[in-house]
Amino acid sequence: MKYIYVAFAFIFAFASCHEKDEPENVLSEDQMVEILVEIHLAEGFVQSLSIPYDSSKVLYPILEKQIFDKYGIPDSVYIQSLEYYLRDVAKMEYLYGRTIDSLTLREKNVQ
Repeated sequence: MKYIYVAFAFIFAFASCHEKDEPENVLSEDQMVEILVEIHLAEGFVQSLSIPYDSSKVLYPILEKQIFDKYGIPDSVYIQSLEYYLRDVAKMEYLYGRTIDSLTLREKNVQ
């Protein structure tokens, strides 16, 4: 969804202005990839529905909360982890590469 990409850009700009100290509650790379996969699946699901944009803006946060509940983390830990990983472009590219690989593998398994 468009607002997610704007949020990523804002977080990246905000995070790049801070020092590179590792916060206390940072998700592991594996956890981050798993959650990114789930988030992208939720985004795709919402976009595939024939519902008005306003409705999708209501539905997506519900799905996102379910993802965080599934992994037993508050959204603040996800955001803090995202900010941390966005400080290192190479690390974020690596994590997104893994995320894309996981999504591709899931797609192949469905077919």
